Amino acid sequence: MAAGEPVPHEAAGSAWDAPEPVGRAPAIRPFLLTAGRVSGSGAATPLPVETQIVATSAGLSALASLTFEQHDIVAACRRPQSVAELAARLRLHLNVVRVLADDLRAAGHLAVHVPNARTAQDISVLRRVIDGLRAVPDSRGSLRDSS
Repeated sequence: MAAGEPVPHEAAGSAWDAPEPVGRAPAIRPFLLTAGRVSGSGAATPLPVETQIVATSAGLSALASLTFEQHDIVAACRRPQSVAELAARLRLHLNVVRVLADDLRAAGHLAVHVPNARTAQDISVLRRVIDGLRAVPDSRGSLRDSS
């Protein structure tokens, strides 16, 4: 092969010779984190998104022995928050947080407080939530349309 000629595809190397990717690893699929489960610890239904969760003293003591996601959930729950807030804060899939939080509850690492279903369906509560969400400024700093 003469100098300056293009290198044939076969001589260019194989995928095995390619350098390792640099940067963060691709996101792990949610079903791998939950072993394919859609609810935790044999529960019939997943935790509602408005469920408040908070770390227990046993959970905070066990932080070093927990897996990555479990550790992050317990550590983030030093203050009570909803399942939906936690999923958004940790940038984890909502159902992953539901399953892992239920597992952590069963292990005694989290305390779970499911709100009364009648309160969650009360129209006055829903209107106050909507009004509160409208009062949150968007990324440009302006309030959302109230209509």
